[in-house]
Amino acid sequence: QEQLVESGGGSVQPGGSLRLSCVASGLSLGVYAVGWFRQAPGPEHEGVSCISAEDRPTYYLDSAKGRFTVSRDDSGDTVYLQMNDLKPEDTGTYYCAAGSHCIYDSMIYWGQGTQVTVPS
Repeated sequence: QEQLVESGGGSVQPGGSLRLSCVASGLSLGVYAVGWFRQAPGPEHEGVSCISAEDRPTYYLDSAKGRFTVSRDDSGDTVYLQMNDLKPEDTGTYYCAAGSHCIYDSMIYWGQGTQVTVPS
């Protein structure tokens, strides 16, 4: 069964860093676009970053540019989101998702999420 599992969340002081990982089982992430989405309290998912199936282009939410970096490992089956200079507004549950394109509606597989908390 296809599954994505996120890890690496936690509570960190403002200015700190976290690296989120998205690991796939039952599918090869290397052939998919992989996105990171954030859900703050409320129903909406906000797209934070995405890496295309060919690794280019990559996309970032404006508030994440210069602070977050999305990448794959050499096998292509793990995708990372390096988050530096974290701010309280980065707080939320972070989900990785895989699909054909870096578009929310094209995402097919979703993980269960990992919580990131940056206290104010």
